[in-house]
Amino acid sequence: MPNRLAQETSPYLLQHADNPVDWWPWSADAFEEARRRGVPVLLSVGYSSCHWCHVMAHESFEDPATAALLNEHFVAVKVDREERPDVDAVYMEAVQAATGQGGWPMTVFLTPDAEPFYFGTYFPPEPRHGMPSFGQILEGVRSAWSDRRDEVGQVAGRIVADLAGRSLTDSLPADRRPPRPEELHGALMGLTREFDAVNGGFGGAPKFPPSMVLEFLLRHHARTGSEGALEMVQATCAAMARGGIYDQLGGGFARYAVDATWTVPHFEKMLYDNALLCRTYAHLWRSTGSEVARRIAVETADFMVRELRTDQGGFASALDADSDDGSGTGRHVEGAYYVWTPEQLRAVLGEEDAEFAASRFGVTEEGTFEEGASVLQLPDAGGPVDADRVASVKQRLLAAREERPRPGRDDKVVASWNGLAIAALAETGAYFDRPDLIQAATDAADLLVRVHMDWQARLHRTSRDGTPGANSGVLEDYADVAEGFLTLASVTGEGVWVEFAGFFLDTVLLQFTTEDGALYDTAADAEALIRRPQDPTDNATPSGWTAAAGALLSYAALTGSDLHRNAAERALGIVTALGGRAPRFIGWGLAVAEAALDGPREVAVVGPQGDPATVALHRAALLGTAPGAAVALGEPGVDEVPLLQDRPLVDGKPAAYVCRRFTCERPTTDPQELAERLGG
Repeated sequence: MPNRLAQETSPYLLQHADNPVDWWPWSADAFEEARRRGVPVLLSVGYSSCHWCHVMAHESFEDPATAALLNEHFVAVKVDREERPDVDAVYMEAVQAATGQGGWPMTVFLTPDAEPFYFGTYFPPEPRHGMPSFGQILEGVRSAWSDRRDEVGQVAGRIVADLAGRSLTDSLPADRRPPRPEELHGALMGLTREFDAVNGGFGGAPKFPPSMVLEFLLRHHARTGSEGALEMVQATCAAMARGGIYDQLGGGFARYAVDATWTVPHFEKMLYDNALLCRTYAHLWRSTGSEVARRIAVETADFMVRELRTDQGGFASALDADSDDGSGTGRHVEGAYYVWTPEQLRAVLGEEDAEFAASRFGVTEEGTFEEGASVLQLPDAGGPVDADRVASVKQRLLAAREERPRPGRDDKVVASWNGLAIAALAETGAYFDRPDLIQAATDAADLLVRVHMDWQARLHRTSRDGTPGANSGVLEDYADVAEGFLTLASVTGEGVWVEFAGFFLDTVLLQFTTEDGALYDTAADAEALIRRPQDPTDNATPSGWTAAAGALLSYAALTGSDLHRNAAERALGIVTALGGRAPRFIGWGLAVAEAALDGPREVAVVGPQGDPATVALHRAALLGTAPGAAVALGEPGVDEVPLLQDRPLVDGKPAAYVCRRFTCERPTTDPQELAERLGG
């Protein structure tokens, strides 16, 4: 008999709809049921492509005995962290404060008032490696709740009081100012100390793609000429492109590498990683002309469109790490879809080409993964490459891989991640003459307007099959969608996207921003939790706080709005506070600060649509490396975007106007001159 999750739209919740556990979705009714019965709440938080979430579900939540214990003594609540990042953030903060670490699945025990009192992540079905079993945890919590209820309540009260007492306001500089040049240089020095000069990237294992830090480094290089900043980007991007974290056959990046050398990935593929990295590689090409950067940007864009695009024109959230191993037993194994043995290569390619492919992609008899299988890489062997033979081998291997059981796809559309994809696809399409990618970005933007936006210009965070979810957008949704729309406007010249971005940023100012310039992750009128989440640091994506600062800054450049400019500068105060201490975790804020320090430049390109001279000027503007430059494109006399107002042709020719800090240079009709002004 399906439980209450059968009525949900989240693919993750639906995966648990047939569990014997009597799951509830997060709701007031669930906590009211706990009060009525006088039992605690088990909160289990995960997401569809989470490997250990699947493991714990199979071991514990599908087990009738465990389910019976849960159902008798608890109210069990299941949450998709991607659908409710606010719930996830609040309780993850508690887990990390109590245990010093976090992760998913997240397992938290709550009072009926939603106050946490015991925490964990994955628990095995039997005691293992010093960890208690999940059954032991349930029995221990049940006993404590029954015999020491007052003590449990006191613990919960102290935890909630501790969380409520945390505030970021004291971290902001008194004058709420953006970082100065010397402070951005200090952030660069901090990154240099943490840079892995051997393998690229920052820190050790596990190693995550540092896309937001790389964007800061590219902008810092553009503003200052720092070769060290550029070298860190080049080394990291080259290592990731050669590593197993990148899908050498189908394009696109896995979530992270379990090692320091980018060799073995955690095989889930997330939309947000690929959107951010697509844009990073496109910007690296823009700075250096690197052919590898161009290839990776285009292949990653093609991966997103091919594998993640939904029938409604949006982009699905993720592909699972696990898939059926093809043994006929129904066993799901991490990486089964992607890894190869020499024997499998021979079966597809024949002896001679298999030997070539094994050498080319680092496939060995010993393997680099489990059971003698290898993750495909591109070892830097040097020497000439037979491009035609490589293409033939890749095509045949990809065709053979398509016959394998595919990983599951989480097909919910998340507003913020689609905003990131829109920005990446629009720019990649413009840089590499791929109008199909620009159209894909436009289709996704259309979906966000049609399905995710209501009549008050408020955003639903998710949709599935063209139906909006019940969850309200959080700060990152408004900020990243605005960023995507502003980028799309710069590429297409369609001013309507600037107008929509303005609606969303007005909501940011009204619902998410405090008088002192701080921002919260949830709206003022959102569901009240035990704490209103507020985190300015980057995680897998730019924080809502710094993403909002970037979008506000770009919008102000296009419209001349002092209100939005001032809000952006106040928001950047947190970067001043944290940039020198933790630059790896506020990379996007540092990138936005580079744009603020540079101006950002405001570029108005005016000319008849489709005129070759207009197209050439527009391309030069888009390819300029001036940090965060805002570009507007329009016909003479058409001023949908304020930056285009009163910008005539020059001697009857299309022209570009470059302004910075309320001062405009003389217009130019020469694309080369424009490129030189913008660092292109």
